[in-house]
Amino acid sequence: MPIAKLSYTMLIHSILPQEIEPVQRLLSANGWEDRVGDLSRFTELIANSQIALVATQGEEVIGFLRALTDGMSNGYISMVAVAEGHRSKGVGTALVQACVGANEHITWVLRAGRPGVSRFYDKLGFKVSTVAMERTRRKASDV
Repeated sequence: MPIAKLSYTMLIHSILPQEIEPVQRLLSANGWEDRVGDLSRFTELIANSQIALVATQGEEVIGFLRALTDGMSNGYISMVAVAEGHRSKGVGTALVQACVGANEHITWVLRAGRPGVSRFYDKLGFKVSTVAMERTRRKASDV
């Protein structure tokens, strides 16, 4: 069942099994190769996520968002990617809005370390935090 349909002729919905490989290619093309390079591991990553949304235009996957949440108090947006030819057309905004919904009682957090990303999230109501801490994962290349 579609979550959102916009005038851009884009559909936002939960990822379908046949969309996992196209999403993997989208993420790899957008700097996530180290996290999604292994298809079986990526499939498990999707299965363990409460929220995994795709934006499609026709049969083409043009965007993706993955998030974790308890649905009541806290949420974490982990991955957002939009295909290069579809950026600045509302795809990322639609994905984030479909994820966070209208519940203002949930605090959503994310990492916005890539250049220009903080401007995007600022427009959606996110603010730089002074209270977040992180323990970073060991990368496969460090092993």
